[in-house]
Parts: sequence; C-alpha cells; structure tokens
Amino acid sequence: MNRTKGDEEEYWNSSKFKAFTFDDEDDELSQLKESKRAVNSLRDFVDDEDDDDLERVSWSGEPVGSKTRPGSFQSLSDALSDIPAKSYAPELGRPKGEYRDYSNDWSPSDTVWRLRKGKVCSLERFRSLQDKLRLLEEAVSVHDGNVITAVLIFLKRTLSKEILFRELEVRQVALRHLIHFLKEIGDQKLLLDLFRFLDRTEELALSHYREHLNIQDPEKRKEFLKTCIGLPFSAEDSAHIQDHYTLLERQIIIEANDRHLESAGQTEIFRKHPRKASILNMPLVTTLFYSCFYHYTEAEGTFSSPVNLKKTFKIPDKQYVLTALAARAKLRAWHDVDALFTTKNWLGYTKKRAPIGFHRVVEILHKNSAPVQILQEYVNLVEDVDTKLNLATKFKCHDVVIDTCRDLKDRQQLLAYRSKVDKGSAEEEKIDAILNSSQIRWKN
Repeated sequence: MNRTKGDEEEYWNSSKFKAFTFDDEDDELSQLKESKRAVNSLRDFVDDEDDDDLERVSWSGEPVGSKTRPGSFQSLSDALSDIPAKSYAPELGRPKGEYRDYSNDWSPSDTVWRLRKGKVCSLERFRSLQDKLRLLEEAVSVHDGNVITAVLIFLKRTLSKEILFRELEVRQVALRHLIHFLKEIGDQKLLLDLFRFLDRTEELALSHYREHLNIQDPEKRKEFLKTCIGLPFSAEDSAHIQDHYTLLERQIIIEANDRHLESAGQTEIFRKHPRKASILNMPLVTTLFYSCFYHYTEAEGTFSSPVNLKKTFKIPDKQYVLTALAARAKLRAWHDVDALFTTKNWLGYTKKRAPIGFHRVVEILHKNSAPVQILQEYVNLVEDVDTKLNLATKFKCHDVVIDTCRDLKDRQQLLAYRSKVDKGSAEEEKIDAILNSSQIRWKN
C-alpha cells in the first residue's frame, strides 16, 4: 500500500504504535523489561536481544576508553544480561506516575539532553534517515564524546554500512569517534570496510597488519606478515614490516636449533646458562642480546651470528656495542669486552675506542661485578677529568684517583682522599710518598 509522507509520519508517530507501556502490571515479562529499562546505569550500547526490538540507552558520563569511576563500566562491551532482576530494585518501587516523562515524543535536542544526564531514553522513534542524522548532528553539536558514540552505536545497528559510511564521510567528528570505537571493541572487519570505503589505503594496511597480534602460532604469524609486505604502507612502514617478517623468520630457525642443542646437553653455554624463555616474537634488541650471549663467536654466515644480525637489520654501532657489552659482561667474558673496544689502525697500532663513551662502559662493567683492575683500566680512558675522578671515587679505583690528583698537582684533594683509604694500606703509602716528593710543584 502506498502512503504519502504525511501518512508515514502519522503512522510512525501514532500512539497506536508506542514502543511499550507500563499499564500491564500483571504481566511479569513486561515488569522485568520495565525494570531493566528503568535502571540508571543501563549498558551504554544498543541491545539487539529484546524480542520486541525496543531499545533503552543510558550513559555513564565517561569518555570512550577513559578511566571510569568506581562502579561504572570499563568498556562499551560490558554486558548486564546476566544480572538478576533484583539488581534493578531501586527503580521498581517508583509510582507509575513517575514514568510520565518516559515519552516517545522527545526531539533530538531533548534526547541528547537526557543522554548527557544519564537518563533512560528511547532512540527507536528516530526511524527515518533524516531524523537519525538530525540526532547525530545534535549529539556532535554538544561536543560530548559519550553521547556521540551512543548515537553512532544506534546508527550502526539500524543503518546499512554503505549509508552509514556515506553520511559519516561528510561528518568528520562523528567519523573519528566511530573509528575510535571500532578499534576499541575490536570490530576489525567493519573497520577495514570503512577504510576501504574512505580509500584510506595506508590506514587500511596498518589495520590489517595489527591483526598479527591475534595470531599465536609463530609459523602462521610469519605467513600472515608475509601477506602484509605488499600492502600500501609508507616507505618507512614498509621497511618495518619487511624487518618484522625477516626477524620472525630468523627467530624460528634459531629457536628450533637452540632447543635441539639445549635438549642434547652437549653445548657448554646451554649447560651453564639454561635459557629462561623462547626467543620467538622478541624485539630486535632482545634478539641481538640473546645472540651475543649464546652465539657470540659464530661465523657471520650463520643466522644466529651477532654480526649477521647487525648487518641484516642495519643496527647502529652504538646499539650493537652497548648490547654486546651487556651480554659479554654478564658472562664475565673480559677478553671479549677488551676486544670489543680495541681497534687497529693501518700502521698496526692498537687503540681503545668506545662509541658509547667509556663512562657508560664503566657503569655497565661495575653493574656486572667486574674486577677492580678491569674497572681501573676503563676509568682511566674517560677523557673528562671531573667525570674520571667521580667514577674512580665512586667505584674505589684508588690508583686512578691518586694518579689523577698527582697529575693535577692538587695537594689538597690528595690529602682529603688520604682519609678515605685504609690506614697502613698500600694506597696510603703511595699517597704519602707523593706528598713528600720534592719534585712536584703543587698548585695549592
């Protein structure tokens, strides 16, 4: 039957078609629905499960994804379907007359006002597309993210995605709220459809890439990452995706080999230092530390070689040296530490060089309980005199302090340090010999 627009308005707004009524006090099902709809803290998203397609929305007053007040719900996905009817008791005792304002005739502004106040209200009266868009625009105009999201949830349920996307494309504020909401609830399929519609290829690719976080099996994750390589990322992100795939591929090989070596019990490093965790899905720096700890001397051609990792992933010298130092110092492999900082020029002369600064080398060595002789060697290599004296004093490298004070011709500082060494010790005798020397011209 064909109706004019006026007939349609009369049809939908007629009292004959009200959403529900409180008149039937003897109907237990109606009373239960009444109690649910009357609660002030009703869940903040549209419930599809009511068998009469009615909807009641109440809002907590907290932004999506924000910290909520004690007693409020932690996310939009919290459901109250299992809460017994008696939980709604505070509303059941109200006289019937108090439900007068639960009308279906609210305007968009009235509805938005009630949503902001956390009051119970129906969105089902907004049936035409025009009414729904007016409601959305009213929600956007009050700058309340909770209300905007509540209306968007209603539109998401009652509009086809094509119409929803088309209307939101010209309403950027509401669009941003929907994208944030879909990310929060993990609706990856609808989010991908939205990005395709908007032709946001890079965001589409990144959203697809994030799905790897839900894949636990290493081999399946590796294959999924391989499918991401050709997606339209930026140049920087494309390099990251390629490195991620290569790293996981490398980790799978290393993990299988090391698990075999460890179970065989024939490799000394694994006997002395059993592995505490799998290397799978670890960050690049963690993988490099692992490699420097268990595979430091391996040839560059092997996947687990630290040098191979450095070249493959273009790890900067500072990061490589810092990680290798931490790993070898933890094993107390002082010869490897020394070799790490020894360089040779074209004439064959050797020199110590530290791209991270020798003050950091000293800190790491001390943290790993390096002998005083080792510490003193590297403290002496610190160029800044004040830093050198502070480190030497802090780590009790007496010879460094004494020699530095002598070189500075600082008699007062040497006298002050004399009180810090043990009486009768070799250090005290050395200080006295320097203080009594007639060949030094003290500056104080």
